[in-house]
Formats: sequence, structure tokens, C-alpha cells
Amino acid sequence: MNHTAIISLAGIGLMASVCQWLAWRVKLPAILFLLLTGILAGPVTGWLQPDLLFGDLLFPMVSLSVALILFEGSLTLKLEEIRGVGEVVRKLLTTGLLITWLVGTLATHWLLGFSLSLSFLFGAVIVVTGPTVIVPMLRTVRPNARIANILRWEGIIIDPFGALLAVLVFEFIVSSTTTGGGLGHVIGIFSLTLITGTVIGACCGYLFGLLLRHHMLPEYLHNVATLSLVLAVYAFSNTIAEESGLLAVTITGAWLGNMRQVDTEDILNFKESLSVLLISGLFIILAARVEFSQIITLGWGALGVLLAIQFIARPLKVFTSTLGSSLNWRERALIGWIAPRGIVAAAISALFAIRLETLGFEQAPLIVPLTFIIIIGTVVLQSATARPLAHLLKVAEPATKGLLIIGANKVARAIAKALREQGFDTILVDTYWENIREARMEGLRTFYGNPVSDHADRQLELVGIGRMLGLSPHKELNLLSILRYQREFGKNAVYRLSVAADDNKASKTSVTTQQGGRVLFDDEMTYPKLAGLVSRGAEIRATTLGDEFSFEDYREKHGRNAIPLFALNTKGELRIFVADDKLKPASGWTIMSIIRPREGKSEKSITKPSNGKPADKSSASKSLP
Repeated sequence: MNHTAIISLAGIGLMASVCQWLAWRVKLPAILFLLLTGILAGPVTGWLQPDLLFGDLLFPMVSLSVALILFEGSLTLKLEEIRGVGEVVRKLLTTGLLITWLVGTLATHWLLGFSLSLSFLFGAVIVVTGPTVIVPMLRTVRPNARIANILRWEGIIIDPFGALLAVLVFEFIVSSTTTGGGLGHVIGIFSLTLITGTVIGACCGYLFGLLLRHHMLPEYLHNVATLSLVLAVYAFSNTIAEESGLLAVTITGAWLGNMRQVDTEDILNFKESLSVLLISGLFIILAARVEFSQIITLGWGALGVLLAIQFIARPLKVFTSTLGSSLNWRERALIGWIAPRGIVAAAISALFAIRLETLGFEQAPLIVPLTFIIIIGTVVLQSATARPLAHLLKVAEPATKGLLIIGANKVARAIAKALREQGFDTILVDTYWENIREARMEGLRTFYGNPVSDHADRQLELVGIGRMLGLSPHKELNLLSILRYQREFGKNAVYRLSVAADDNKASKTSVTTQQGGRVLFDDEMTYPKLAGLVSRGAEIRATTLGDEFSFEDYREKHGRNAIPLFALNTKGELRIFVADDKLKPASGWTIMSIIRPREGKSEKSITKPSNGKPADKSSASKSLP
């Protein structure tokens, strides 16, 4: 038994997990730590030697991993989203992409002396940013909503676009190298490769989509069948036309992701879970293959390419793409600064380098260290400077007044509407479509999906959101959301309903201590109790306190019929009533409480009392649904 190989494989998995955890802790792209770890394990210490460890399996392993990465990226590409992202994003994805490609190509050719073919390939590789590097950076930088939306949508959509461009350039280079004919013959081979990959990818995506649409596969086979499909499509397409496999899997994912009545959410979640281990290990292995002699060979020219991409390509791309838009120069400046490179660039550069090296391109191995330099340089430089730059330009997001609400049920909708009437933004997250539909009909912002999923991590827009309320009837989901979002907002900004009023005290203490989260309103206010009140016609009402009508007077007047939920102080700041902190509102504060309906009467209005004390101002003009 080869114990060294077993220890190496186990070590790769362990290092990958530590890198992902560290990235989660410090809110930086995981690829940065993965590449640095690979460099330490490979060229620095010599502990990990991928070529000796995997031998002839290295190239097939990298190829299949890249195929899975491209499939996952194209699966998230929704055509209707492209039409709805606005003119600026469309220009960034078209003319802007071509500008980045051209500048990257010329810089590589002039500063490093790469051949034009390799320069065009590298220029295509580094046009992508990607959500895996953009989203963590946006959470650290926290720009205003317009900037965040543009950068996030650009990162999501440019991933498969840029990958497809790189694949096409690569296939053109291979076609021109492996054929001895003239330009017409090269174009013919390239066209054959393009047609083969497109037809096989579209047919396989359509047929598999039909199987899913008509429920011809049991759910437990969806993920396994999808994984097998991707590998089979890649292998089959390459057998028909050399190097068409990557294009085929990209088309398969895009076709499948845009078919109507085909649910790909579970498949995407599975692919993301697989990617955490597979991609993490892959980048450690790829970085371990880099040799310091290659970095020395690149010399200062590599730094020049990095500077050209950061200070010429990106600003020029953003300047041309935002002409005529409503963005001011400060917003355009920050967008022109943020464009870190990520997973797709690293993966496809390594695969292309291995393949081109076998075809006799002497400079091909240098593509990988050059790509890693661009990735590390853009991530480190932009992570360190983007937040101060956003404050300097005065485009950082305003105070986080909004609230993320777990659940879109009738209780959550009632609270969200009451908060909206007081000027607070909310986002309701739910996996039950009927709840989401009702919330949207009431004009509330929603997110359809699991709040603790990778999909939410990528797609959920949290600009302006600073607190979380766990209002789901599923206590496990509330607790999991606490664990997920306390790192985002802080431990004192995540709240949940009481687990259960009839639990024994020790059980409740254990849950609170281990899971965290502040208990909303009071220890006895569970979801069933709140839902019961709402169903019986209870309303959420706002009452402003005064010198002659204190909080004690308010409690005396309403007794147990009023359950305080929120309070607005004289500065308009929202305070939340919690079980572990007895809030004492003062004069001038506004109290928001849920008022129990009086027996036999409708509490739609409260008239001014005869003693001259202020009357309740209802924040809901009718009974809650």
C-alpha cells in the first residue's frame, strides 16, 4: 500500500477545507487561500508533487473538473436575466468584454513576448470575474445598491460568456496547429468542432431536460445522472471532434438551465457541494505545479500585464460601457476599480496550458503562473483598497436599516408591511412558493429559495440589510439562519422566535447557548401564538409616546392585549423588543405592537381618549390577512 499517496490525498482534502473555512471567516474569495496553500505545498516545501502523485491521470482529472466547472457556470445563465440587467451590464458583457480581451492580448504580446495565438488565448482567459470572487468582495466593500447590482450581475453572467470565448479561441488555436492546410482548412476544422460541440450539447441538454420535466427519473437519481451526463457529454463530444467537449458541456448547461418547467435548483446545489471539494482540491494541485523558475522567466513583464489589466483594461471597459448612463463619476470610478479574477480563469488556463504544451507551444506552461499572478494581484489589491476607496468616493452604502426576514408566511408578511410603513426595507426569504407569491402581490421584496444555500449566498442581495429576523415556523431553519448570518451581521443583529413555550427550561437554555440568536419579543412568543393572533384579526399598530403618555401608561392601558414588537427612537432608529433586554422607550418614541382583537369588537381604530392622551396610530388600516 502506498501510504505516501494516501497521506497526500487526505492532506489535499484537509487543506481545501481549512482554506474554505478561512475564506468564510475573513470574507475573502477562497481561491486566494487555495492558490497560496498550493504554492506553499508545492514549489516552496516540495511536499506535494502532483505529476508524481497522479501520473497519467492528471490531465483527465483536470479536464473533467473543468468540464464540471463550466457546466455549473452555464447552468446558472438565465437568458431572461440578461434582458433585465440593464444597458450598462449588457455593454460590459459585449463591447466591454472585447476591450478587456484586446488590452490583455496586446499587453501579453508586447510585455512578455508571447506569440499572438497564446496572447489571444490569455486575453480571453482573464476577461472573467465570476460570483465566487465578486460576492465576498462586495460584502466587504458594501457599495451602494446600483454599484453592487452592476458588479454582481456582470460577475454572474460573464463567467460562462468568458469561458465560452476562451474555449472558442483555444479550439481555433488547436485547429490551426493540428492541421497542415491553409486558412480555409483551419476554418473548416474549427467549424466542425463548433458545430459538433453545439449540436451534442443542445441535444443532450434538451433530452435530459425532457426526462426531468416529465419526472422520468426518481429524485434520488437526479444528481448522479447529471454528473454522469456531464462526463459522458464531454467524452463523447471529444471522441467525435477533438477538443469540442468543453463547448458541449457549456451548451448542455445553458440549454438545461433555460428550459421551461425544468427545476435545476437541486442539481445546482449538488454541483456546488461537489465543487467545494473538487474545485478546492484542484486549485491546490494546480498551484503546486507552478515552478519558481517560471515566475522568474515572466519577470517584471508579468507585473506590467497586471497593471495594464487593472489600470487600462478595466477603466476603459467601464468608461465605454457607462457612457450615457445615469451613473455619476464616483460610481463609475469604483466599478472601474473592482474586477477580481477567479475560478474559471484558473481552471481553464491550467487545462489549456497542459494541452498546448503537448502540441509544442514552448511558452504554454507560463500561462498558468501568469494567470495566478493576475488572480492573486487583483484579489489582494482590490480587497485591500476597495472599501477605503468606496468611502473616499462617498459611494459606500448608507446605514444598514433593512432587515432580512426568514419566512414569507402571514406573520412575516404582516411584520414586513408594518416595518415598510415606517420606512424600513425588508427582504422575505422562503422556500414555499405560495408564501412568496402572496408577499409579491402585497408589494414586498422577496427571495425564493433556501436562505442558507449556496444559491442564496450567490444571489441574495443584502445591500442595505443589517439585521435578520427568524420568523419561519420551522425552528431548525431559524437556527441555521442564525448560524449563517451572524457572521454577516454580527451576533447581536440576528434574532429568532422562541423555540417552544412548553419546552423545559434546560432545553431552551441549551438551544440558546449553542445556537445563538436573540429571542424576539419574549420567551413565550412562538410562531404558533403569533400566527393565531394574526388569524383572529390582530393588528400591528404604531403609537407615539409623549410626556403625558409614557410607556408605563401605554402598558397600563392595553395590558396583555398589546405585545410590543419594535420601537423607533427620536432619531428614527429601529429597536427590537427581545426577551433578554427590557427595552424602556422614552417620550417621543414610537411603539409598534400587535394588538389582540377585543372580544366581540373590531379594533380597526382607536379614538382619542377623553383624558387628552395621544391616541394609537394604526400602521395597518385593516385587519391583517
